Amino acid sequence: MIKSIGMVASVALPLFNLPLILKIRRRGSSKDISLTWAVGVWACIVLMLPSAMVSTDAVFRVFSVVNSVLFSGVLIYVLRYRKEPPRVE
Repeated sequence: MIKSIGMVASVALPLFNLPLILKIRRRGSSKDISLTWAVGVWACIVLMLPSAMVSTDAVFRVFSVVNSVLFSGVLIYVLRYRKEPPRVE
């Protein structure tokens, strides 16, 4: 029962990245999202992925794969919708 709950949560938790992606897309800007935060979180997720892949814990493996994919989407949208303010000369 505990493993089943963990497995559901391991898929559900990364799904909360989707509203952030949709918000960025709807506004057409990611200016309020820290680039340092987005790149830092993504880098840590990607660096943890090899460890997850060799782990015997299925919940950790599933979470890491789903989170890697969905947070990569967040990073892509943050970078794609990054708008620099116009320069005043």
